[in-house]
Amino acid sequence: MTPTARGADALACLRLAVTEAERILGLEDLRTDRGLAEVIGPAGEVLDMAPAPIAVVSDNGPCFRGEVFKTAFDGPDPLLRHVRTRVRSPQANGVIERFFGTLKYEHLFRGVIADGDALDMEIHRFRVIYNTIRPHQAIDDRVPGTAFADRDQGISTR
Repeated sequence: MTPTARGADALACLRLAVTEAERILGLEDLRTDRGLAEVIGPAGEVLDMAPAPIAVVSDNGPCFRGEVFKTAFDGPDPLLRHVRTRVRSPQANGVIERFFGTLKYEHLFRGVIADGDALDMEIHRFRVIYNTIRPHQAIDDRVPGTAFADRDQGISTR
């Protein structure tokens, strides 16, 4: 069974991701760190500006299509907007597919993993390495923490 086999599990993972993002960014609520989006009228005219929701991209797994998962996107000021990729189109979600490839070829396929608990531990270990030690080509061979700090200080990545 995967961590998101049921809608409630997927919702719990999503809430955990929001909480972790708030912790990393030092925010009490991610709603305070969103940009603005145009509110478009029926004739295509811009009516107003409103806080932009953060897009959550998922595949079309049953846990992401159910009513339980939809509750994360309800309310008068939804923080999140759900975008599902096309069926049988892994290339439409390229960022996570690339991460999974990196995870498998740089870490998981290099050793024997005995069971689900060992897999969980190895994935957690790789996440720490990936975010704090491993340089990323897309950000000038820096680690994400350094690139994020440089961005806050106005230093360009390119």
